[in-house]
Amino acid sequence: MAREMIHTDKAPAAVGPYVQAVKVQGMIYCSGQLGLDPAEGTLAEGVVAQAHQSMKNLGAVLKEAGSDYSKIVKTSIFLADMADFAAVNEVYQSYFDGVFPARSCVEVSNLPKGGLVEIECIAEA
Repeated sequence: MAREMIHTDKAPAAVGPYVQAVKVQGMIYCSGQLGLDPAEGTLAEGVVAQAHQSMKNLGAVLKEAGSDYSKIVKTSIFLADMADFAAVNEVYQSYFDGVFPARSCVEVSNLPKGGLVEIECIAEA
């Protein structure tokens, strides 16, 4: 089974020993994207801005892999505080045309770089 590693400079580089995404057998497995500005390497200010940046980063990785938001079949959202659930939902839904993927959303005790939200996905190529 051939694997294609996906990388774009339009999304932040991985902050650990992993790649932005892997394409295998017509599917794209995107690593979690924090709300990091790819040019500056800094977190956006606040959970709403971080959620937008996280989704933009996912979009850049998907585009590099030949896909887009409409082909996402599953997402996982990790929140530093579940109290941000409604705000992140509002941002998240704005990236879809009303046809939403399956999704999980969990609160975690900590995210890399002090992030407030991280979003990963699986999409069709």
